[in-house]
Amino acid sequence: MKFRFAALSLALLAAGAVHAQANDTLAKVKASGVVTMGVRDSSGALSYTLGEGKYAGYHVEVCQRILANLEKAAGKKLEVKYQSVTSQNRIPLVQNGTVDIECGSTTNNATRQKDVSFALTTYVEEVRIAVKANSGITSLAQLNGKNVATTTGTTSVQLLRKHERATGVDFKEVFGKDHADSFLLLESGRADAFVMDGQILAGNIATAKNPADFRIVGETISVEPIAIMLRKDDPAFKKMADDTIRDLIKSGELPKLYDKWFVQPIPPKNTKVGLPASDATKGAWAAPNDKPVEDYAKK
Repeated sequence: MKFRFAALSLALLAAGAVHAQANDTLAKVKASGVVTMGVRDSSGALSYTLGEGKYAGYHVEVCQRILANLEKAAGKKLEVKYQSVTSQNRIPLVQNGTVDIECGSTTNNATRQKDVSFALTTYVEEVRIAVKANSGITSLAQLNGKNVATTTGTTSVQLLRKHERATGVDFKEVFGKDHADSFLLLESGRADAFVMDGQILAGNIATAKNPADFRIVGETISVEPIAIMLRKDDPAFKKMADDTIRDLIKSGELPKLYDKWFVQPIPPKNTKVGLPASDATKGAWAAPNDKPVEDYAKK
């Protein structure tokens, strides 16, 4: 009987150690020598694929700075792996430890904060509408009876439904599995509009076959803080991420990184997204915070 209790105690201790390490990114990567960055294939200038397993973008580069500090803390060279995530699976993959840090285009909101943590806001987004330039559509009201594309698993889906209920504008939602797929729905004529983060719209337009064929129009539907996502209950790694971002702000490097990805020509085609930092983004840099979108809605 004593042996059984001893074995049970050891098993519980082992399980506790595994759980502790799951929420201790530094211990996890120190033991494995590997850190996994969650990246997006088509999240505009924040995170996108260059092909052949290579990724680039504003959040990818900010995450690389965070991981450089994680490597210093680990005291050893870490292998950085890139894991492509989608709007649907990004939160579960952070929760279950598949991804150690998610460097895409995730809106920080109160619901998500129950499941994951967010680093300090690095970008404040405005949700807008993209249409074909010759469509004649200039506002949400003109989407009545139209097919409107958005990406499964994004906050834009809820925004569309909320707007539909509030205004009585009746449109049909069509869903892309990722942002590139949603833009293809617009490009191919299967959707009359694509509602999404402005920089994602601008990024997809910039890399389209004929960028002049598309326009971003209409009112701002929502203002949303976009942040790098981390596992919940890992205060040490969150502090490291936050401190890295604060240092980038203090040194003036974060605005330079923003300019590099959103204003200057970017690879692979040297196209320009053409979105200078908004007042809301500059405000997030001036007063670093991890407030959810609900706090922005109160203003």
